[in-house]
Amino acid sequence: MTVTDLPQPITRDTPVGFELAPIKKRALIQLMGSRLWGRFNPNHWDPEYAAETGLSAPIQTGEMSSAYITEMCVNHFGADLFCGARVVCKYVASTLANEVITTHGVVREKTPKGAGYRFIVDVWCDNEAGEKKTVGWVEVDVGV
Repeated sequence: MTVTDLPQPITRDTPVGFELAPIKKRALIQLMGSRLWGRFNPNHWDPEYAAETGLSAPIQTGEMSSAYITEMCVNHFGADLFCGARVVCKYVASTLANEVITTHGVVREKTPKGAGYRFIVDVWCDNEAGEKKTVGWVEVDVGV
């Protein structure tokens, strides 16, 4: 990996339309069943139980997709993401065990604020087939 392969930080000079470097994660049943993510609900970790409830496989919790999106944003915004930023997500389809999920982000707005800018980034996650699983937006102040 070279420096040019690393996610580029969002700065005052970042233009509208800039695409954030994606992150890919496999929905691993071992993580889906951890106490942190979904241990309280067998739909998230037990294939037999999931089948009894009409699911083709256990489903990942929505919080996991939000975490992937947040990780992508930390890679680009750094500490600014932890200073009054908003992450708004809606889960639009279930993520099944073993699907590979990819995050995406595109800068939609850049508005002057103080000495810096407020960025609004459209974000989403999809699977290998391009089916969107989570959609939303992130609002972050940079250099303010």
